[in-house]
Amino acid sequence: MIQRFADWLVYSLFNFDSAAKIGSSVNFFVYDTIKIYLLVLIVIAVIAFIRTFLPPHKLKKAFGKQKFGVGNISASILGAVTPFCSCSSIPVFVGFLKAEIPLGIAFSFIITSPLVNEVVFVLIGGTFGWKIAVFYALAGIILGVVAGLAIGKMKLDKEIVLEFSDNSGGNPGSGYLPKSMEGKIQYSLNETYITFKKLWLVIAIGVAVGAGIHGYVPAEFFKQYFNINSLLAVPVATLAGIPIYAGCSTLVPIVFALTAQGMPLGTALAFMMAVAGLSLPEAIMLKKVMTLKLLAIFFGTVAAGIMFIGYWFNLVAW
Repeated sequence: MIQRFADWLVYSLFNFDSAAKIGSSVNFFVYDTIKIYLLVLIVIAVIAFIRTFLPPHKLKKAFGKQKFGVGNISASILGAVTPFCSCSSIPVFVGFLKAEIPLGIAFSFIITSPLVNEVVFVLIGGTFGWKIAVFYALAGIILGVVAGLAIGKMKLDKEIVLEFSDNSGGNPGSGYLPKSMEGKIQYSLNETYITFKKLWLVIAIGVAVGAGIHGYVPAEFFKQYFNINSLLAVPVATLAGIPIYAGCSTLVPIVFALTAQGMPLGTALAFMMAVAGLSLPEAIMLKKVMTLKLLAIFFGTVAAGIMFIGYWFNLVAW
């Protein structure tokens, strides 16, 4: 429905040429902006409503009682079964933080979510074989767990800069949660409005960057300049993927084309994972949520994990 609306708005109402780069970029911007805005509004509202039944201190205590890594595993698996791109997973990440779920567990979700989902699994399985698909999915989940644990151990909660309101016009106490159904609904709507007001502009800027890259950087560019086979290939491919914005499901055909041209599988997968999980638009949006220090630690930790996965896939004889 959103795609049909974007097509109608861009190609029919504004009469952009669907074959032109500008038309493709504008269509991408309209579709992704609407999609992410709706996700922000729905996810924040739902999580805020659920929070009214789960006092933050009890939720935090429940996660604290879990054995080492169990919460990270749960969050990473949840990320693997949700079909979100890196930018679309940010509303859920913010919701985790608003519920005072430990930072490392929240990161386990946002790391795995854009890398693994059922569509990517099927596409990789159908293109490269099911054994590779299974190991790719496991690699993405393990990366989320390990990186989340590492970030959680660093005690970086103070690096979260997005302020969360603790009331909806009722009692100003930090532990206030409404009791009536009307109050719960009002609370969730107020939380949604406050969060959306802080994020809407940076979301639009991030998607605009991605739309420009999407429309003006052709797939042939990567085939021409990244068909390399050396020890530096994996880190180069990882770094090259960061400025790009796309989902793994749209990149699998490109990865197949790259491998068909001679690029090692691990190098191509490292590029795909960097594009999906470490995009520049994601960084722009997350800068509104966390300090530059935490953002750099997050990107550096995940990039190191992606490189490790890339080297591992290159070393294994598939």
